[in-house]
Amino acid sequence: MTEAVAGPSRPSLRPVGPDGRPRVRVGAAPETIRVLTDAVNSRVIPHTYVTDGTPVVIEVVSGAAGPTAGDEDVPLPLTASPLRPPLLAALLAEHADVIRLRVNERGEQVDEEISPPAHVLAAVLARQSWTGLPVLRRIISTPVLRQDGTLLQTPGYDEATGFFLASSRPMEPVPDRPSAAQVAASREFLLERFLRDFPWRSAADRANYLAMLVSPIIRPYTRSLSPFGVIDATMPGSGKTILAGCVGLLVGQRVLTWTDSDDELRKSITTVLADAVGVVVFDNLIEGAVIDSAVLARLVTERTWTDRKLGTNTASTYANDRLWLATGNNLRTGGDMASRAVWVRLDPDCPRPEARTGFTIPNLDSWILHPANQATVLRHVLTLILDWTAAGAPTSSRVPEMRQFTRWAQHLGGFLDHHQIPGFLANAESARGLDDDAAEWRAFLLRMRTLYGDRRMTAHELRQSAETAGGFGGTDPWAGTFPLSSSGRLPTVRSLGKLLTGQMDRWRGDAVLRSVIDSHANVRRYWVDIHNPEPR
Repeated sequence: MTEAVAGPSRPSLRPVGPDGRPRVRVGAAPETIRVLTDAVNSRVIPHTYVTDGTPVVIEVVSGAAGPTAGDEDVPLPLTASPLRPPLLAALLAEHADVIRLRVNERGEQVDEEISPPAHVLAAVLARQSWTGLPVLRRIISTPVLRQDGTLLQTPGYDEATGFFLASSRPMEPVPDRPSAAQVAASREFLLERFLRDFPWRSAADRANYLAMLVSPIIRPYTRSLSPFGVIDATMPGSGKTILAGCVGLLVGQRVLTWTDSDDELRKSITTVLADAVGVVVFDNLIEGAVIDSAVLARLVTERTWTDRKLGTNTASTYANDRLWLATGNNLRTGGDMASRAVWVRLDPDCPRPEARTGFTIPNLDSWILHPANQATVLRHVLTLILDWTAAGAPTSSRVPEMRQFTRWAQHLGGFLDHHQIPGFLANAESARGLDDDAAEWRAFLLRMRTLYGDRRMTAHELRQSAETAGGFGGTDPWAGTFPLSSSGRLPTVRSLGKLLTGQMDRWRGDAVLRSVIDSHANVRRYWVDIHNPEPR
C-alpha cells in the first residue's frame, strides 16, 4: 500500500515487505511533524475520517454486551474515537514502521523503529484542516433514506451522506422497487403480526407509532424535525417499553432517567448527543408525571444544540437528529410541550395486563432482542418505505399544522396514506386534554369570569380575593383554581402579575385573558373574554 511518497529532501512513506506495510521515515522534530501530518492525511492508518476538524478512527467496541431488555442502552457496534497522541502512537505502531536513521557503534547508519514523542504527536493533531480525510457525520446501525430518495443499505462509508453504516444484523438488500406481493407481505407482517396485540386506544395511536418507527430512517430525506413522542398507558405491563425498545433496537438507543431539574436535563442532553444513537428514551416516568420543561421544548424545535462541555469552558454544537421519546403511565404535558408532543396511548382495560396470553408473536419483548428478528422487522419497514419512494414519496395535505413539525407530519402522513394506514394524528384534539398547564389556566380563567364577569381587576385585587379571610365568608372563592407558587403558596402580587402577563391573549380552550394599562393608577388590569361562536 503506497499512501504517499514524499520528495527526496523530506522523510517519506514507502511500502516495504511482502505485506505492503508502509515505512514512515522521520528525522528532526519539524520534519517528523510534517511527515506524520502527511501520514495521517493520506490515511496510512485505516478507517480514519474527520469530524468537525478532528481526525477520528472508527473502532470496534470490544466486549460490549448486547441489551437483555428493551429498556436498556443499545450502543452501536462501532465508535469514532478522536485521535489523541496516545492513540495515534498506538495506531502508527500497529499500521506502519516509523523509522529514523541512527549511527551504530561501528559508525554505520542503520534504521531504528521509534515511537514519536508525545509533544510531536500533539503538534501533528493540533490542526483542524484535514483535506485528505473523508468527512464522517455519523455512525448508523440502520439503513437510511438519502436526500435524493435512494436507500443507503450497503455497510461501510457512504460518501453522499458522510454516514458509516455499521450493521450487526445480516440482511439481504431490499429492492428499490418492491413487488406488490412483497409490499402486501410487509404490510401484513407489521400490522397483523408485529403490532397486532398492542392495546391501542385508537387507530391513531397505532399510526402515530408507525410514524415514530419510520422517522429515524427517512429523516435524512425529509430533513424535518420530529416532535417529542409520548408512549403512554393506563396500566403497567401494557407494552409501552417494548414499543420504545423496538425503535431503539433498530437505530441505537440511550435510556435516560427523567429529571424535573432543567439544569440536570440540559447536561444529560449534551452528554447523550455526543453518542451515535438514533433514539433517546426517558423510560418509565413516575405515574402521572407532567412533562413540562423549557429546555426540552427548546431542544425538539431546534436543529442544533449548543452547550458547554462538562468540566470545560468550551462550547460544543451537535446536530439534533435524534428521535426523543418518553414512556410512562397516565402521563400529562405542560407548558410548551403540549404543542410539541405526539401521543401513542395504550389501554388494556383489564386488571392484570401482564397476564394476557395468546399473542401472535409470543414473548415479543425477548423475541425482538434477537438480531435475526430485528432484521425481519427492519426489512418489512424498509420495503414499505421504498414502495412509498418508488411512488414519488407522496405527502399529505390533510394533516394538521404543527408549526416546526408540519413538514414531518406531511411526509409521514403521505407515507401512511400511501399504505392505507388510517388515523395519523387523529388523536391530536383529545391529547390537548392531557395538557395540565392549559387545563389549569382554563379552570382559573373560567372561574375568574364567573366571579367578576367583565370587571377589570388588578393583580393586587385578584390576590386579595384569593385570601380565605377575604369577603367571601372564609371560603375559597376560587375553588382551588387560583395559581400558586412552586411551594404551593399564594404568589406575591408582583409574581402574580408576571404569571398573568405571560398568559395574555393566549387562548385556553374557549377562554382568553385580556389586559390593559390603567394610566391613571399606573397598573395593569385584567379580564376574561369567552368565545361564543355564532349559532348556525
